[in-house]
Amino acid sequence: MVNFARYYVDFIRRLFSNIGEFFKRIFEAFADLLFNDVVNYFKNLIDASKTFGFLDWLIAIVVIGINVIFIIFIVIRLYQFLRHYIRFAKSELDKDELLEEIALLSQKTVELADEKNKILQLKMGNVTGYSGQDNPFDDKPKVITSRFAKLIQVDNTYKNQITSVTMSPEDMIGLPELINRFINFSASKLGLYYDKKTIATYFSGMATSKIMILEGISGTGKTSLPYAMGKFFSNDSAIISVQPSWRDRAEMIGYLNEFTKKFNETDFLKELYETTYREDLNFIVLDELNLARIEYYFAEFLSIMEMPNVSEWKIDIVPDTQPGDPRRFENGKLLVPQNVWFVGTANKDDSTFTITDKVYDRAVSIIMNQKAEFIDAPPTDGITMSHEYLESLFLTAQKANPITPKTMDNLEKLDDFIAAKFKITFGNRITKQIKAFVPVFVACGGSEIEGLDYMVARKILRKFETLNLPFLQDELAELITVMDKLFGKNAFKECTLFINDLRKQF
Repeated sequence: MVNFARYYVDFIRRLFSNIGEFFKRIFEAFADLLFNDVVNYFKNLIDASKTFGFLDWLIAIVVIGINVIFIIFIVIRLYQFLRHYIRFAKSELDKDELLEEIALLSQKTVELADEKNKILQLKMGNVTGYSGQDNPFDDKPKVITSRFAKLIQVDNTYKNQITSVTMSPEDMIGLPELINRFINFSASKLGLYYDKKTIATYFSGMATSKIMILEGISGTGKTSLPYAMGKFFSNDSAIISVQPSWRDRAEMIGYLNEFTKKFNETDFLKELYETTYREDLNFIVLDELNLARIEYYFAEFLSIMEMPNVSEWKIDIVPDTQPGDPRRFENGKLLVPQNVWFVGTANKDDSTFTITDKVYDRAVSIIMNQKAEFIDAPPTDGITMSHEYLESLFLTAQKANPITPKTMDNLEKLDDFIAAKFKITFGNRITKQIKAFVPVFVACGGSEIEGLDYMVARKILRKFETLNLPFLQDELAELITVMDKLFGKNAFKECTLFINDLRKQF
């Protein structure tokens, strides 16, 4: 044991001696580099300069100057690095202190919230006699307060009302007369003017999807069109202004406040809930819907509306059911009825977001870039129409005007060409929409080719905007030739105009 102790003591002495020698040599090396050898540097320079000529002195001055500048640069960089490091270390310490303060404040916030809830509970006990426990000797009825103040108001409004729609014989009209009547009503009663194609496209879009997008330059009547529709059908449209801050569904629908245990209801939720009581036509307008990303805040609606079973179109509002909740809720969910359409208006400028394919594929897009001309319309009243009656008009039109097999065959050939040349194709969803849109468009007074032209331009060719078009000029010209060959010379006017606009950009 003594021998090992002696060995270990010698080992420790030698280790620390080596460590001391290591730092000593490093210190001596720095001393030689920066101090001891500096004198020798100058002596060697003086000795060597005795044999320098003019050119030698010139080169020496340049080289020495460069070396001095380099040393100064190194010193400055080291100084900046040390200064930056000190600031960074100081900021990290400040962050740690801030995090500690935030944690303390959060803890105090929770404590204050608990005290607030206790105070509210005491106040409720004084007002209603409720102290948090059931009193078996209290015969007074318990007061149940709802967490949905606005929706309960809707329940009370429709509590004793008959909401069924009774149509008069004058209101039981077909689609062409419906379009003419709306145009005359808007012109005579509202001073708003629309052409027949725009209104025919609007009604055909209603038969195709519950989501419609009105696009175009400002001042062409995008917002006023669904507004006029509400006035025409004797049920004002709900206009909801989309805010740039909308990031998720909570901004549009609302959310449950965990502190107050109340639901922060939005106007959108109230208007949607009210449609569950009605049997007529309802329009909820999302004004300037692309000020925020619609695929974020409207994502749940985009998903449920893809379900073939409309009884599954349910939006989750709250995770549970409590006494006092609105009557139309089913286990905290709200069924989106079939008598409501969501109409979005969209501008394209630097302040807006791009509408993605996910939205366009599920919606019907209507371009409104021109104002309609003045119409000297006779005084025309609005109409009372049930959702069921309008749906029957759509179904009748789809059965009476199916797309001809020849047109469908040509559409498949066009799809094959676009897939081969542009690597873009459309699936069953768009095919289903075309089969729903075109027959109603024909029933509204348009032609089969004209309706198909509009859908191909809005649903398929619109995807070309994402392609590298400068290298596809020949293919675009060939596409126009193929469309003329399949559907007739200049028959696809919308598509041709769209393609030519794309070619002009490059």
